[in-house]
Amino acid sequence: MQAMEKRFFCTQCGICCRYEEGYVFLSPQDLEQLTAFLGQKEARIVEEYCRWVPLGGEDQLSLREQPNHDCVFWRDGGCIVYEARPLQCRTYPLWRHILEEPRGWEQEALSCPGIGIGEKVSFLAEKRALRERQRQGPITRPRSGPGRK
Repeated sequence: MQAMEKRFFCTQCGICCRYEEGYVFLSPQDLEQLTAFLGQKEARIVEEYCRWVPLGGEDQLSLREQPNHDCVFWRDGGCIVYEARPLQCRTYPLWRHILEEPRGWEQEALSCPGIGIGEKVSFLAEKRALRERQRQGPITRPRSGPGRK
């Protein structure tokens, strides 16, 4: 069986932003963009829209979810920060686990209506997206003690 040609166009359907638990880890650049876009101080953005997730020996900053697991920035009609959305969101579906799994792209296409339409995704675009996510890295802090969120 031949591999599916990689085409993608974001339809802004929100399926990747809604319905399931997950993490959207923020880089310093992501936080800077959100701060500028929302016109709020960084500390307020972190307090209102973020959470610290324990991973390994440190905590990583991620966007919060609404009680129904939708992204904190999802509202009826779409993402309220689409123009300033984090790199993790901007590079979907060019994520390592999707690209490197033998049938990852085909599996992701079952839930994402934008996969299979639009421009062909180049190998260079894939590599750039993966490299940029790795280069920016998430915001971290040393593992918190009891009582820290």
